[in-house]
Amino acid sequence: MKRFNSETGSCIVKPGRAREKLLHKITSSLSSHDCATWFGPQVWTRQCVVPFPLCSLKRLPFSVRVLLESAVRNCDGFLVKKEDVESILNWKQTQAQTVEVPFRPSRVILQDFTGVPAVVDFAAMRDAVTQLGGDPEKINPVCPADLVIDHSIQVDFNRKTDSLQKNQDLEFDRNKERFQFLKWGSKAFRNMRIIPPGSGIVHQVNLEYLARVVFNQDGLYYPDSLVGTDSHTTMIDGLGVLGWGVGGIEAEAVMLGQPISMVLPQVVGYKLYGTPNKFITSTDIVLTVTKHLRQVGVVGKFVEFFGPGVSQLSIADRATIANMCPEYGATAAFFPVDDVSVNYLEQTGRDAEKLAYITKYLKAVAMFRDYNDVSQDPDFTQVVEMDLSAVVPCCSGPKRPQDRIAVSDMKSDFDSCLAAKQGFKGFAVAPESHHASEPFQFNGADYSLSHGSVVIAAITSCTNTSNPSVMLGAGLLAKKAVEAGLSVKPYIKTSLSPGSGVVTYYLKESGVMDYLFKLGFEVVGYGCMTCIGNSGPLPEPVVEAITKGDLVAAGILSGNRNFEGRVHPNTRANYLASPPLVIAYAIAGTVRIDFDTEPIAVNAQGKEVFLRDIWPTREEIQAVEREFVIPSMFKEVYEKIEKVNERWNALSAPSDKLYPWDPKSTYIKSPPFFTGLTMALEPPRSITDAYVLLNLGDSVTTDHISPAGNIARSSSAARYLTDKGLSPRDFNSYGSRRGNDAVMARGTFANIRLFNKFLNKQAPRTLHLPSGETMDVFDAAERYQQAGSHLVILAGKEYGSGSSRDWAAKGPFLLGIKAVLAESYERIHRSNLVGMGVIPLEYLPGVTAETLGLTGRERYSVVVPELLEPRMLVDVKLDTGKSFQVRMRFDTDVELTYFLNGGILNYMIRKMSGK
Repeated sequence: MKRFNSETGSCIVKPGRAREKLLHKITSSLSSHDCATWFGPQVWTRQCVVPFPLCSLKRLPFSVRVLLESAVRNCDGFLVKKEDVESILNWKQTQAQTVEVPFRPSRVILQDFTGVPAVVDFAAMRDAVTQLGGDPEKINPVCPADLVIDHSIQVDFNRKTDSLQKNQDLEFDRNKERFQFLKWGSKAFRNMRIIPPGSGIVHQVNLEYLARVVFNQDGLYYPDSLVGTDSHTTMIDGLGVLGWGVGGIEAEAVMLGQPISMVLPQVVGYKLYGTPNKFITSTDIVLTVTKHLRQVGVVGKFVEFFGPGVSQLSIADRATIANMCPEYGATAAFFPVDDVSVNYLEQTGRDAEKLAYITKYLKAVAMFRDYNDVSQDPDFTQVVEMDLSAVVPCCSGPKRPQDRIAVSDMKSDFDSCLAAKQGFKGFAVAPESHHASEPFQFNGADYSLSHGSVVIAAITSCTNTSNPSVMLGAGLLAKKAVEAGLSVKPYIKTSLSPGSGVVTYYLKESGVMDYLFKLGFEVVGYGCMTCIGNSGPLPEPVVEAITKGDLVAAGILSGNRNFEGRVHPNTRANYLASPPLVIAYAIAGTVRIDFDTEPIAVNAQGKEVFLRDIWPTREEIQAVEREFVIPSMFKEVYEKIEKVNERWNALSAPSDKLYPWDPKSTYIKSPPFFTGLTMALEPPRSITDAYVLLNLGDSVTTDHISPAGNIARSSSAARYLTDKGLSPRDFNSYGSRRGNDAVMARGTFANIRLFNKFLNKQAPRTLHLPSGETMDVFDAAERYQQAGSHLVILAGKEYGSGSSRDWAAKGPFLLGIKAVLAESYERIHRSNLVGMGVIPLEYLPGVTAETLGLTGRERYSVVVPELLEPRMLVDVKLDTGKSFQVRMRFDTDVELTYFLNGGILNYMIRKMSGK
């Protein structure tokens, strides 16, 4: 006998002959592989007893075993077929064959920037289902979802004892309407939990609190796994929970019970060995790994870490490496569970019962790792190695996370960047201006800025604030710096935004918080702040000096993203660094310093102090960590996490199942994606005589496409908000207005650092080809649409790199863009384009816009056949008479289905509306 569990999608088998017969079929086929315990005594798969071919489970990468378990448990002969299970089990052969497999993660995680538009879509989908005669409550998460509100807080106040409270109050005042909407969502939708603002950064909360590692669903055990609407969802891989970032559109489908369709990935084994020296931080390790894996080439692949060096890394260290996975381009960066993982779960307050079944289950199904046991090393597609003892202190920048620089080379590297032509490593500053300076006054005192002057220093972002070793390292460095008589210049915007309340707890208990505060690094908020662009305003005299001197001012942050225009519009150079180095560069006041040969500062007594004089060793840090980072802290903080915000608790929200849209709202608006949707499908339409809206180069990020930072007063979005009666102080950020398609469409390609080849300069503008006029991108797109013209975009390599931003696909869709033609795509962004019905076209190997002689002034036609196949070649014809072939990057049959429906959400609406 069996009963179907609708929440988990599996069947729990009750005692009886049926179970024994089925288990016998499964285990007898596996007995020769010594892995009969894989399924456990209670798991059966509906309609799918798979006659597995001869294969050794123990040779599969641990990450692939998670995919296999999910496929077996969810095999229903429809969404997950026995052929899918066989493909995963035969990974060693199939991983090189572009085989499509489904994956049903155990849960979904959202943050509010991406969560708000997801809930907006859900609300609009309920309306659409109602209009088609269906049941709107079918639009409801069946896969558990957690939403952490962490991206809305900004550094408006700093260097004051009440900065935290003022920033949180302002966050709530600015975002009350959004928060009310999210609170409505938490009531209207089942299976959705909201973690209120002020709790911490989504990935750190996930690591310390939300992670299950192993699910226990009424006695049915299975691995925790997830997808999230943030690129850095991969951080959870450091705890042995397989997860990665997807577009908000794809996450919504998962929440509605759809599996993710993915190409079975190749798995790169990354072997760590050696011992890091005593002055190295986990940040140094991860920036070194990031550069190395960028060079190796792991885009679209899993990376799985192994080797004796892994056992020397704490879970926080592993999570820091896994967090940066999007920056080296892999899909996931997996550290299988071991004893260190279990110790971390105990340290963070998980109870003994959970620890017991987690360990027992994972050992029973061959998913528990001993990194020192080489016999457990699985087969990999490729193996690369790194000696931890070879790692040196480093930063990354000035414009990309993968551009690692040894700290000893920072000064010379920055000088070379000043001279180099405009690009990822160049600012094109004339030689005679390299040593220019600009005087200014601040608080009655005289100062001056020059190229490389630090104006923002932020300990921020999930990358490092989850890691007690680097946070305590920063605190100990601050203590030694203060004791040596050092300080940070008052005009530098310093801030500390911990990833959870636990960080503040152990910084206070260990006695280092007061020293951080004395250097200007007091807590300004709990959330993703400077790294997402919520750095807040710089002092006006600083901005005037930077502008007047045309200076390349610097930001230094312990984040994971430093793309152009992201951190702050006035910091053209931004460097990622460990928290201790953030403080060090803040004290120095410039990135043009060689810490080996130059003093970090001279104190009031005239004594030169070098960085080596105040730098704490790993042994010092570890001793403090052992004493002060204890389980009771985590239990105390997380027991009250969902109730601690009084303003959230008091917030009222509508109780309707259908959201009552307010036409006057400038934050929440019903999107036009489903206007006129019918149950009938239309045949795919070809692209005819399309104009090129933008002609772009390499590494165009989702920040370039859909900014998350401030709304410029001269932008199309600003004009729209002004027409709605808002003043500039009420504009808030693009990220906070992702629930309003009118703002977001106007914000598409509105990044001031966007480089458009039509203009040959950085500007959020383009050339309207028929008229020859230069105008804002939105205005040009609007004029093209009014004329009924199709639009395309030309781009280079890595189009859509950066954050998993669904509006980077929704915005172009609303601008009327039918296709993007690029050399290569970032994985999540390509998926998002498909999810919105925008065609991702890719040049064939060795072919580029340059080799074809394309100027972007041509008109482009693409015949889209009615009978489509994954990754098929199609012809592009130009009005010049030239033609060439490109690959249509629909990688799977499921993606083709989404496209034929006009997008994944349209597909889900039709499915949910069916009788």
